Amino acid sequence: MSAIHTFPIRVYYEDTDAGGIVYHSNYLNFAERARTELVRELGVSQRDMLEEGEGTAFAVRSAHIDFLRPARLDDLLSVQTEVTSIGGASIELDQRIIRADDGTELVRIGVRLGYITLSGKPARIPAPVRELFAKRISERR
Repeated sequence: MSAIHTFPIRVYYEDTDAGGIVYHSNYLNFAERARTELVRELGVSQRDMLEEGEGTAFAVRSAHIDFLRPARLDDLLSVQTEVTSIGGASIELDQRIIRADDGTELVRIGVRLGYITLSGKPARIPAPVRELFAKRISERR
């Protein structure tokens, strides 16, 4: 299993502004879809987390975004996600959005996820889930 999770995204008309350039907030949507697919690939059911006990979920605690170059209508993008660290109740990831045909890096996002109960209180990430994420920590660090 590679340390970098890759998720393809096609830019549709609905993702763009009047000039055919991806509207800035849509990059967050692209990154969220990629993180969701990473969790699914690890075998973690977010639905089960929500429905068991008092319910838990990962929530974005912070995000730092660098917009380097624009994506445009019909571009095929690749969202690359790397797990960089895991704490008791948080996970940090680096995400890069790249134009697939030429490898141009368009956006960098540093994300910190908190693990919380549905009432908003921090919770410890279950050991089996932490172990799954630990296997994905990038060795490039």
